[in-house]
Amino acid sequence: MNTVTISGAQRKRLRRLLLLLAALGAGGLLYAAFVSATGLAVPCMFRLITGIECPGCGVSRMCLALLRLDFSAAWEANPAIMALLPLGAAVFADLSVRYVKDGSRRPDRFSNAAMAFMIAVLILFGVWRALKGIGGAAG
Repeated sequence: MNTVTISGAQRKRLRRLLLLLAALGAGGLLYAAFVSATGLAVPCMFRLITGIECPGCGVSRMCLALLRLDFSAAWEANPAIMALLPLGAAVFADLSVRYVKDGSRRPDRFSNAAMAFMIAVLILFGVWRALKGIGGAAG
């Protein structure tokens, strides 16, 4: 049977990572509870100024829908980010394992390529939304 030994430094990095995740999760749940109770959410400044949705518009609605396990509503709120979630999770897992294992905070080739791909998709999605917004406003 194989046993995994964890050094003190790895244990410390794992604890730090788990505390960060717990804090982010707690903050997200508090925000979700606030939005659900009040109906108030952080507005998109780009949309307020231009009237056009940015690539991130709908993320709050998407996350709230995911908490309700309403995948259809989540997709409707922001399909690009929904589609990129599995790849983003893989990048996060890769970076987390590398950080805990050897303290590295630098992304490897996989993570760099995946992040470049996600950025390109979001830029294209933003351009599509802008063109759709402009066309919708004119028509």
